Amino acid sequence: MTARIRNAPRVLYHMVRADFLERVRRYSFLLTLAVAVYVGYAAFAEKIVLRLDDYRGIYNSAWLGGLMGIVCSAFLSLIGFYVVKNSIQRDEQTRVGRVLATTPMTKRFYTFAKSISNFAVLASMVLVMGAAALLMQLLRGEDPHLHLWPLLAPLILFALPAMAFVAALAVLFETLPVLRGGVGNIVFFFFWIFLLAAGGIDSLNNGGTRTAFQHFRDFTGIVAEMDNMQTAVRKIDPTYKGGSSLNIGEKPPMRRFVWTGIHWTPLMLESRLFWLLAAAFVAWLASFPFHRFDPAREWAIRRKQKPSSAETPATEDRTVLLPKAERFPTHLSPLQRRGNTQRPNANPFLRLVVAELRLMLQGQRWWWYIVAAGLLIACLVSPLSASRSGVLLAAWIWPILIWSQMGCREARFNTQPLLFSCERSLGRQLPALWAAGVAVTILTGGGLAIRLLLANDWHGFAAWFAGACFIPNFALACGIWSGSSKMFEAIYTVWWYIGPAHQIPGIDFMGTSSTSGTPGIFAVASILLVAIAYYGRRVRLGYI
Repeated sequence: MTARIRNAPRVLYHMVRADFLERVRRYSFLLTLAVAVYVGYAAFAEKIVLRLDDYRGIYNSAWLGGLMGIVCSAFLSLIGFYVVKNSIQRDEQTRVGRVLATTPMTKRFYTFAKSISNFAVLASMVLVMGAAALLMQLLRGEDPHLHLWPLLAPLILFALPAMAFVAALAVLFETLPVLRGGVGNIVFFFFWIFLLAAGGIDSLNNGGTRTAFQHFRDFTGIVAEMDNMQTAVRKIDPTYKGGSSLNIGEKPPMRRFVWTGIHWTPLMLESRLFWLLAAAFVAWLASFPFHRFDPAREWAIRRKQKPSSAETPATEDRTVLLPKAERFPTHLSPLQRRGNTQRPNANPFLRLVVAELRLMLQGQRWWWYIVAAGLLIACLVSPLSASRSGVLLAAWIWPILIWSQMGCREARFNTQPLLFSCERSLGRQLPALWAAGVAVTILTGGGLAIRLLLANDWHGFAAWFAGACFIPNFALACGIWSGSSKMFEAIYTVWWYIGPAHQIPGIDFMGTSSTSGTPGIFAVASILLVAIAYYGRRVRLGYI
């Protein structure tokens, strides 16, 4: 039976404080804050416009608070997950978890503490957005009268419960064997899309009344906030049809109206309390799969347990087996002893590319190769339009966990001193790694390239080729500069969904249609990414 922790609130405070201070000193946190500040500036410069058909609100405290509440609830709930989803992994890597495992701390106490520390990090980002809203009102000058409650209420009652749920969800993902890695980073994005859709965003333009169930499933609170804004517009314009959108880069509407803030109802407050309780439930649920830093309790490790001492040959037996290695000439290098696959006269760079490719594919199960081969065949036999707009999307999302290893594998396995001390590491290993990444891209989506060449669609082939170079270059730059696979997995999944999946010109790096493909832009971007990756590796090697 586990003993109770003495002075548990004080222990909880120190755990959360130490974890929070360690997080805010990381580059990922500073980068996210920079993005949050830029979002505030974009709203100030009307690059991000919340519009209700031909209307937008006067920039008073209520409207700016509502705008920031929507931005925080929607976008920071996505970005923040990837920022905080590393707390348990960090305790494992730094071996702090082994120290905590010797204390009377329970699993439930630990998961709650981690959820609270995650929430503290995300709440600090919301605080920055609140300060940005306050500064915007003072600088815009459309309404100089400052009202703190209408300004801060959407951030407190909408954004913070959403941040609390995301913070607990990050802990749950880290305790589940399958979701703690790159798979979890991808799954969360689609789960986030599901949460937004479940909130009823698609029904905003219908202008219908909302039931209690619809209030409680509104994860971000966006729908409730938009409903209040739409009600205010209908009072001044009975012809208003209920349209609403959050636009980026579009010209703001010319018509203005005064919005005094959200009309809070008991049902709305109860729905926000529901998501706080849901966050506590998820934190409690995470304690069950949490292994408490005991490797023997992890299923994945149990499968790879070493044989017992009874099954291990004795030392004398192993020494008898050693002379069998003498069948290879002792004057040859280890690579030369492997037979015809790696002959002494073979191209050394090609051997290095093959070695990098084998490292990237190591650990993949047989079914992974079957799916990859099926997608390649589907690109060859499907109609050209379907192959370009549908099959290629699946073909170039399937190897995302392969690409995400590029540039960060040595940091993950602590092999940087060994790799960086090799002769011409920068001039040989980095190009070989890049070539292996491009090979994965070509092998999975090469069927479409053949179809485009046979159809003499040179613009489509140029868009495909630019995408085939852009993806591994982007993965390499993200891996080198972040030292983690999470940055590429998060950004690429979102970009893949917004750009190629919706065929939006300018950000469709796959060229899924003849109108959305912009090969010139991504060809230049690929060259810049290679330069960024090369510079980052020089920094890691200490040349700069």
